[in-house]
Amino acid sequence: MNKKTVILGVTGGIAAYKACEIASRLIKLNINVQVVMTKSAQEFVRPLVFQSLTNQPVVTDMFERPSTWDIEHISIAQKADLFLIAPATANIIGKVANGIADDMLSTTIMATKAPVVFAPAMNTAMYQNKIVQKNISFLKELDYYFINPDEGRLACGDVGIGKLADIDRIVENVIQILNSTQMDYKGKNLLVTAGPTREAIDPVRYISNYSTGKMGYAIAEAAVKRGANVTLITGPTHLTPPKNCNVIHVTTTEEMYNRVLENFNMCDVVIKAAAPSDYKPKIVMPSKIKKSDETMSIEFVSNPDILKELGKRKDDQILVGFAAESDHEIIYGKEKLEKKNLDMICINNILKDKVGFGHDTNQVEILKKSGEKKVLPLMSKIELAHKILDEVLDLMKHP
Repeated sequence: MNKKTVILGVTGGIAAYKACEIASRLIKLNINVQVVMTKSAQEFVRPLVFQSLTNQPVVTDMFERPSTWDIEHISIAQKADLFLIAPATANIIGKVANGIADDMLSTTIMATKAPVVFAPAMNTAMYQNKIVQKNISFLKELDYYFINPDEGRLACGDVGIGKLADIDRIVENVIQILNSTQMDYKGKNLLVTAGPTREAIDPVRYISNYSTGKMGYAIAEAAVKRGANVTLITGPTHLTPPKNCNVIHVTTTEEMYNRVLENFNMCDVVIKAAAPSDYKPKIVMPSKIKKSDETMSIEFVSNPDILKELGKRKDDQILVGFAAESDHEIIYGKEKLEKKNLDMICINNILKDKVGFGHDTNQVEILKKSGEKKVLPLMSKIELAHKILDEVLDLMKHP
């Protein structure tokens, strides 16, 4: 198997020295690394350091005489299996978001068709600046990857988010994305559910929950990128569905139940990341309930249990559920795994900071039917989506 090539873009931040360790770690994993440095980066680390680590010439200048007769930024872009920018300053993020290519690094990023991964590192105020966040959001929509920075004490003395992500996490993400280009889900049919459901009370009111669908949409996106044929059944959400997947929109739990059962027999894997309403009003009023000084009672009845029904019907399919709990999450999650005949469950506590509904990050404990447990750290939902798919792939190989 041919060695993969990572182009490491180093920009002018104090964390530039950590890129040396990143390069070293990737090389030890049998990956070719070539470094492209901005002019500012060279104020922090000498190119000779990277040249010694990688045994490759370090590219620093748009107009230096090339070592071979190539248009250098094009040749570098073409040989990349992945482009990693670490550290990524607000400047390089802004350039790429706005189509500016005025040095070797930005020009090469524009010319590559390989996945591009940014690992931001900057002052907390800069990272949280609305313009920077808008640029990051825009690039994510264009399928650029981001490894969220860590929180802690920064070089400027401030304490907050903005530290370059832990090197282990950066390297893990790079390997994960490189592996995902191998299309390890090619030919597999995945059914993913996402978002909340809504149950009408009257023509203007409904009951629902705080689910935004971000976790399910991230799983669908990751699965598509890994070659799967994905059907996404989604409740109401403001999110844009991933490209190249079959999207089915529903509103109520019963609608989701019916659409899931219609598609179940065609699937190899079902990942139930939606948060359907467990109950619905027994009677839906045909006209708006008018406000009064009297108390009001609504009688609720149970909705169909989608996961339980799938657990009864499943044959060779792999069935994955989520347990979003506010206390005793491991106990409840284990009960759900057993009672609903799941192969794997992802358990989280929604009261933890930056976990669960509405956040771009999540933290879960994975529990398998075999009894195997895996506690994952807080990470972005797209990172977690790939971790979940890795575990599902392991179940396929070792049922």
